[in-house]
Parts: sequence; C-alpha cells; structure tokens
Amino acid sequence: MRWLPALLLAAPACADPVFEPVAVPEHVYAGGWEHFVGGGIAAVDCRGNGLPSLVAAGGAGPTVLLLNEGEMQFARAPFPEITGVTGVYALDLDADGADDLALLRAGTNVFLRGDGACGFAPHDFGGLPDGGDAWTTAFSATWEAGDARPTLAFGNYVDRDDPEGPFGACDDNLLVRPEGDGWAATVLSPGFCALSILFSDEDRDGAATLRLSNDRHYYLRGGAEQMYALREDRFLGPEDGFEGPSIWGMGIASRDITGDARPDLVLTSMGDQLTMLSTATGHEMAPFDIGSFAQRPHTGGDGRPSTGWHAAFADVDNDGDADLFIAKGNVDQMPGMAMADPNNLLLNEGGRFREVAEAAGVASTHRGRGAVLADLDADGRLDLAVVNRRAPLEIWRNVSETGRTSEISLQQPGGNAAGVGAWVELRTPAGVQVQEVTLGGGHAGGSVLPLHFGIGTATEAEARVTWPDGERGPWVRVLPGRVTLSR
Repeated sequence: MRWLPALLLAAPACADPVFEPVAVPEHVYAGGWEHFVGGGIAAVDCRGNGLPSLVAAGGAGPTVLLLNEGEMQFARAPFPEITGVTGVYALDLDADGADDLALLRAGTNVFLRGDGACGFAPHDFGGLPDGGDAWTTAFSATWEAGDARPTLAFGNYVDRDDPEGPFGACDDNLLVRPEGDGWAATVLSPGFCALSILFSDEDRDGAATLRLSNDRHYYLRGGAEQMYALREDRFLGPEDGFEGPSIWGMGIASRDITGDARPDLVLTSMGDQLTMLSTATGHEMAPFDIGSFAQRPHTGGDGRPSTGWHAAFADVDNDGDADLFIAKGNVDQMPGMAMADPNNLLLNEGGRFREVAEAAGVASTHRGRGAVLADLDADGRLDLAVVNRRAPLEIWRNVSETGRTSEISLQQPGGNAAGVGAWVELRTPAGVQVQEVTLGGGHAGGSVLPLHFGIGTATEAEARVTWPDGERGPWVRVLPGRVTLSR
C-alpha cells in the first residue's frame, strides 16, 4: 500500500473554520421513492456580477431560483414551474456566452436557455435528447476537440417500466455528442444505476474519460463502478488497468490532494466514503487512518453506518490544502443505517483529515443530498448550501479567520469559453496546487465556477494554464482576489 505523501503545501495553520446560518426562503426537496435520491443544487452567476445565485431541485415540488442580492441575501425569482426535478446543472449549451440549465427529472428532462440576466425559458437546443421517460439522476459535460458545443452524459437510475423491478432493473445511460446542427446519441449499456458521473482526464493523457459511480442497492450483483473512454468509445476493464469497486455509489469528489498533479477521489456510499489515491496507472485505496472514510456519524450517538451523498474538495480555511465536505442523510427510513447522520467537514492537515463539522456549525442531521461550496458573498471564503430531503434547504456563511485566496476563472474563444477540461497550476513559496476544470460529479448538481485556491499568508502567486487542447501557457503573476486568465 502506497503511503500518502506529505504535501508540499504546508501553509501556516489557520483557526478552525466557523460558519453562520443564513435565513433564506424556505425550499424543501420532497416526494416519493423517485426522490429518495437526487436533490441537486447549482450555483450560477447568471448576472455576471460575481455573486452566484442558486437553482435547487424540488422533487415533487417546484424547482426554485434563489437570486443572490448580495450580503448573503437571497430572494425567490421568477422561474418556470417545473416539478419532478432530481438534478440541476449549469453550462453554456449553445455557445452564446450565457449559462443555460439542464434539469434532470424522473421523466422527460428539461433544458432552459439563459438570457444572461437570470431569466430562463424552455428551449430544445436543436433537438437535444430529453431522455424520454427515464429516471435521470446524474450528468456531466465536456468539450471534445473541435466542437463548439459540449458532449453530454446522462446517468439513469431504475427502469420503472421493468416489470421485474426495482431490484436488478437498472436503466441504460446515454452519451450525447453534437453532430451538425443537431445531436447524436449513444446508449451506454449495461447501466448499473448511476448516481454520479464525471468527465475527467484522470491519467493526464489529454483525453477525458467518463467515471460512473453506481448504486449497488439496485444492481445487486454483477455490477461495479464503470469507466468509459471517449477516445475509444468503449468501457474500460481490467485489461486496461481499470477495476471499479462495487459500492452503493452516490457521489464523486475529485481533486489532487497528494501533489502528483493527478486527481485523487472520494466516492460516497453507505458506510465507507472510499478515498482513492492516484497512481501512475490508476487509483488505489488510501490507508484507512487518512481520516476521510467517514463511515459512521461523528456526533449524536447513532452508531449505525452513515450514508454519504454530495462530496466536494474545497479549501474552506484558505491554507492551501483541499478540505472535504460530505452531505449525509438516510435514504429515507432504512433501519440499518444511521438516522441522525450529520454532515462531515473534514479539515485537511498536511494530507490527513480531521472532523470539524460540529464546531464549525454545519453538522446538520437533516437528510442531506446535493450541496454547493462557493464564494456566495465575494469575500474570498467558500460558503455552503445543502439541499435536504423533507427538510428546508440550508445555507451557511463562512465567517472563519482564513488565509488569502486567488479565485481563477478562464476565458478562451469558442463554445468552451470557460475552459472545461483545462488544468490550472498555482504556486507560492509553500508549493504547487493543481485543479482541473470539470462539470459533473458530486450528487445531482454542478456548474463551472472560479477555481478557488487558498494561498495562506502569501501576498502573490504564479499561475499557469494547460488548456483543453493541450497548449500550456506561461507562468503569470496573480494577486489575491479574483483573476481571469485568457488565451
């Protein structure tokens, strides 16, 4: 077993993080068994003012747009009346410079065209496949070479039309590519009830693969995590060096935490939240005492296994190490799993993780689902929003005493203006951090926001971009605050 190396990014220690609850209009993700999973949320800077608003799935109830009015004030804004939504993703589908929305549903998916001023209206984007009556629960997007529009992947859950279901009745998934003025769809079969999918160039060979995290609760036997290679249009297997674990997969977090410039992974599940460290040939299980497996509640006295949903690496104390948030909550009333299941906030201390959620004020025991970590008030600190099943959405403001930050956005010509698929390196005297621009993973929600780099006490840094086509730019000086790097 490879031991987790000590990180180069050992910035001076910051105080433990502190978050304060924010009053917001009540919104609940609810519904029957089709909404046991899902509950996604996306942060989208739909007015271009650096204050991301929030779009949250409602399940059987309506999806809502909570407009960010500054100073952590949110108000309901006009939005199409759409129910049945499991997931929400923001991206520019038509290369017009404004973010659009893909709403995943238990039923026909809905796509909304953004007007750049937080107005959204239904649009078919040239006949973009809507999934029919599938129960769609996962999504990811990338841009392949030469394409102005994205390649999309849709992960589906149980086939509700299968008379033998729901157990062992997982639906197929769908890969959609731009073709002429329309789209070409490829069925990805077999499917094993995907709850999180992510396009990422995990091995840094210049080509994205699609990782699918699948729910063993429904596929029962014969299935596992999957990997699909876009370059070869096929699933990878043991002969390619890929052997996916069999877990109740619900979410994917991806970030380099070991300093080798390749993404490490946390795969949420019931029980262990698997931590997989990158190697030259793939990933291997981290040592258990890394502290990130978070297999049981850390407070409240319920000793049954936890259920993890959205996971995200994010530097909440701006010290240069990526911390880990995991939204937790029972599926509904599963007696073998913890009912009082608090969220995790795991502080990265030189490559090992320490639980701080309760002291930080974010250890809610509602049934957490989707989440967002984003700088909602433009103060350089990452705030937190969590969608809960059958309980109100929660937002917390980060009021910690933190280090400095550089928040880096990318801009390039063409449809992939935000540079999805690019890699950004940032270096200070403490070392080098690396992040990939991706859209997907987590649980049921996502968008492309500025990459958040904590830089501790540094007063400046240098950054370098490897663009999606492989062109590597020069190192450039960046100061604390918000920076856009262009090509």
